[in-house]
Amino acid sequence: MKKQIWIAGALGLAVLASCGQRGSRPDAHSHEGHDHGVEAVEHDHEHEGHDHEAERTGHGAASDEITLAPEKARAAGIVVETIQPAAFRNVLVASGQVLPVQGGEHTLVANVSGVVSFARPVIEGMSVKKQEALVTVSASHLQDGDPAERARIAYETARTEYERASKLVDSRIVSQKEFNAIRENYENARVAYEALRPAEGGKGVAVRAAEDGFVKTCLVKEGDYVAVGQPLLTVVQTNRLYLRAEVPERCYGELSGVSSAHFRTSYSDTVYKLQEHAGRLLSYGRTSGDASFYVPVIFEFDNPGDVLPGAYAEVFLLGRERANVISIPRSALTEEQGVKFIYLQLDDECYRKQAVVTGATDGDRIEITAGLKGGERVVTQGAIYVKLASASNAIPAHTHNH
Repeated sequence: MKKQIWIAGALGLAVLASCGQRGSRPDAHSHEGHDHGVEAVEHDHEHEGHDHEAERTGHGAASDEITLAPEKARAAGIVVETIQPAAFRNVLVASGQVLPVQGGEHTLVANVSGVVSFARPVIEGMSVKKQEALVTVSASHLQDGDPAERARIAYETARTEYERASKLVDSRIVSQKEFNAIRENYENARVAYEALRPAEGGKGVAVRAAEDGFVKTCLVKEGDYVAVGQPLLTVVQTNRLYLRAEVPERCYGELSGVSSAHFRTSYSDTVYKLQEHAGRLLSYGRTSGDASFYVPVIFEFDNPGDVLPGAYAEVFLLGRERANVISIPRSALTEEQGVKFIYLQLDDECYRKQAVVTGATDGDRIEITAGLKGGERVVTQGAIYVKLASASNAIPAHTHNH
């Protein structure tokens, strides 16, 4: 009986072992299938990564080129210039100031004592004409009376006496000595009267502008009492001006080669070229100032009409020429995060951004030391519009759906 029970137990254990082996095979197959699925997913992502890399590479090759239709370029005012090596002058940059020429600033003074009145409202900056009456000084209501009226009376009296003596000198009724004294008195009275020429209204003495120009300062007010010789107005003529540059004394050795200059005022981006306005170098200092380390360089030029005397300026002193220099107009240059760029025209509707390294500038053109070789077509005006077009070209033309 025990033997039968042992045999039955052994058979049961064998059956359980067989069932365990059959149950483990599907689990193993399932794990293997799962591993294959992971490998397949990884394989798909690798292929997808290759596709992304190809797309990025293709897009990068085209991203350097900027497309802008010719009609849009013309509408935007884009101008292209073929850049070639040419002569470029050494440049010394300095600060400076525009000044009136010597004798170009006049101070009008009172020629008699009296009370001030204006012929018309006098405002700083207003234009005046030569011999225009600006101020009237009158003493008609003062104790000594109007000096112009006294001068008129003295002149007319002396003239009458002179005319009478002129008729009698030939008949020797008036001696030659007496006649000379009468004539001298007449001339003195005439000079005094003409110096105190009355205003148009007949009262007071007119103070007139010596030259065409502008009122720089007005030093008196309506109704002020002034004495003889007291300053009333300052009038400056602006037809001819000085440009004074202050050069550090360490650059003194370079001044011998300076012959002209460009300058840009603090209130405008316009670059003025002295050679275009009858400019000439007057002198440069042989010593520096007592309280500074700068040497003055002075030019004279015709005012083009919009240069303000007294304005401060950035001055580009032009020295000796250098041959075969690549330079571009200042308007062609753009900057991004400290890097200078220009835009090259590849064909009628295709452009490319090009990084460059700049050198000296004369205010109008900038030397390019790296990035151009010559013969390239560079956008010199309207570069900002090409830059905006490059931003629109950077938008992707396709999307990815995963």
